[in-house]
Amino acid sequence: MAEELNVGLLMFIAHRAMENRVFAAVANAGYGDVTIAQARLMARISSTGSRLTTLAESAQVTKQTAGFLVDQLERAGYVERVPDPADGRARLVLLTDKAKEVLPLANGEAAAVEAEWEKHIGKRRMAQLRETLTMLREITDPYL
Repeated sequence: MAEELNVGLLMFIAHRAMENRVFAAVANAGYGDVTIAQARLMARISSTGSRLTTLAESAQVTKQTAGFLVDQLERAGYVERVPDPADGRARLVLLTDKAKEVLPLANGEAAAVEAEWEKHIGKRRMAQLRETLTMLREITDPYL
């Protein structure tokens, strides 16, 4: 009999499968110059911009690592740093138009993966999965 995996590992396996599909679709569309680490950081940038310290914390990396990734993304044209209007000493990281071109591609592939999962497990179970994970987010997402 196969060993039963814990729920966290099962969620990670599903997450990784979706992430790999989205990453491959984005790369196939001509945006292959972004690493998974960069993409994970970019996904945490708020539409109004994010401070580097906030990005580092939410990505669970050091400020130095976040700065390195942002430097790479800036050189590739995916982000820009601008003064924070709330604090002139601070800077915000913003997505550029180039980065915003990628979002519909990534979101479209994620939707395709969800549709495949729904076909496999059924509409009711998919709705329950979404509802359950949304409820768990209330106690697991410190950035809510």
